[in-house]
Amino acid sequence: MELILDDAFFMRKAIQEAELAFELGEVPVGAVIAVRDRVIARAHNLTEKLNDVTAHAEMQAITAAANFLGGKYLNECTLYVTLEPCQMCAGALYWSQVSRVVYAASDPQRGFTAMGGKLHPKTQLSGGILEAEAAALLKRFFIERRNLN
Repeated sequence: MELILDDAFFMRKAIQEAELAFELGEVPVGAVIAVRDRVIARAHNLTEKLNDVTAHAEMQAITAAANFLGGKYLNECTLYVTLEPCQMCAGALYWSQVSRVVYAASDPQRGFTAMGGKLHPKTQLSGGILEAEAAALLKRFFIERRNLN
């Protein structure tokens, strides 16, 4: 049986990271960075654990990928993330010169497109990959959170 390494394959890895965040009580956003069909970084939100508003999944993944590669530019890499990046993360992705950003669920209120953010001009953007799964996890998290309060 041949393993198909497409966008859905890598997004499933990001969803696994989002599930880890969910278990930790973090907003369930997960990210992976791949280069040449190989995952080089995995991350999930850690803002509560680290008490750091910048500890988004994308930021953690960018740092891990740069450390793995030994350089700050990710120009042959693809970021897979379960929620459209915010403006802060889009800025970091801009400066990292990541080649592609693939997200699952859009964020019409806080996503970088709604906020007027930009990615690097050479960065390709795709959305909606496994959107229903990622959105369901986010919805479940916020419903459970509301019921606890």
